[in-house]
Amino acid sequence: MTELFQNFFSDGIIFIAESRILGAIIILLLFALLAKLVDLFIHRIIKFVSVKSKIEIDDTFIGIIHRPVWISILLIGGLSAVKWVHLYSRFTFTLTATLKSLLVIVIGLTLNKLMKGICQRWCSLRPQWVEIIHFSENIGRVLLLIIGVGLLLTFWKINVTPFLASAGIAGIAIALAAKDTIANFFGGINLFVDKPFSRGDYIVLETGERGEVVDIGVRSTRIRTRDDEQISVPNSIVANTKIINESVPEPRFRIRIKLNVAYDSDLDNVEETLLDVARSNQSIAREPEPRVRFRSFGDSSLSYELLCWAKTPADRGRVIHELNRSIYSEFNNRDIRIPFPRQDIHIHSRSPNTTGKPRDL
Repeated sequence: MTELFQNFFSDGIIFIAESRILGAIIILLLFALLAKLVDLFIHRIIKFVSVKSKIEIDDTFIGIIHRPVWISILLIGGLSAVKWVHLYSRFTFTLTATLKSLLVIVIGLTLNKLMKGICQRWCSLRPQWVEIIHFSENIGRVLLLIIGVGLLLTFWKINVTPFLASAGIAGIAIALAAKDTIANFFGGINLFVDKPFSRGDYIVLETGERGEVVDIGVRSTRIRTRDDEQISVPNSIVANTKIINESVPEPRFRIRIKLNVAYDSDLDNVEETLLDVARSNQSIAREPEPRVRFRSFGDSSLSYELLCWAKTPADRGRVIHELNRSIYSEFNNRDIRIPFPRQDIHIHSRSPNTTGKPRDL
């Protein structure tokens, strides 16, 4: 019985070896079975392990890799089947290069998605490294593109010598045409190294625009103003201009409220009222404490200034509005008068002519 089975198996192997097409079909079926097994392993075994153990494997990552994995296995099976069949050399080359190109594209897109997902996870876990993570992500994408293009050229046996020979002239032309892009790229590197601001900071540009930094890219920095308008500033300009960062070294923002009171006001009452207004506002930081300063003697009033710190720069407009309303209300309640400029005009009439002499005409 054993000898009969061995003979049957040997005859089957010989038949498959002689029938190339049947062998290719069997190879494809075996790789399809392997792809299905791997897909089941990723879907069930890895999920089961992640639930039972302390290893955190996000469902998003599993969703990213499971389909490209079995597609890649099928493409590898197709390459093996093509090599087994031994078709015409030109047809074999075209089919092999096509399958290899598809394999590179699938792997490249998958790595790009994985890199994006990992960077998003790192950004949520390490918000202080957001700029470094995004910069590394951009560099990784460029490297993936370069490696992918190089592999595709290799698979299709495209001679790059003519391109390299003309690279000197083309490089000069490209450098002149893309000088602004190159300047913006190196400006982004300067921003990454110096870190004058980070994502989420409130900055004021030299031209006067003020807003929150929403993204620091390779080419430009995007700012969202309080009017919900987005400003895109090239990094070369940002790196060479004066920028005021209102969020550092402390996240709070100093607010100055200038006002005038009458000369006959009780100064202690004025100062206590202003401090009470500042302390009662929930958006005002407790440290440092609010302060009141008597600045100057005006023409018809005493000039005061209330100094306090909003918890975040984004609260500046709203806090100033609330403080002004509260100050006006409390001054009315405590009988503190806010004077307004006043001018007295005196009209002097000329005395009549009593000499009896006629006036000169």
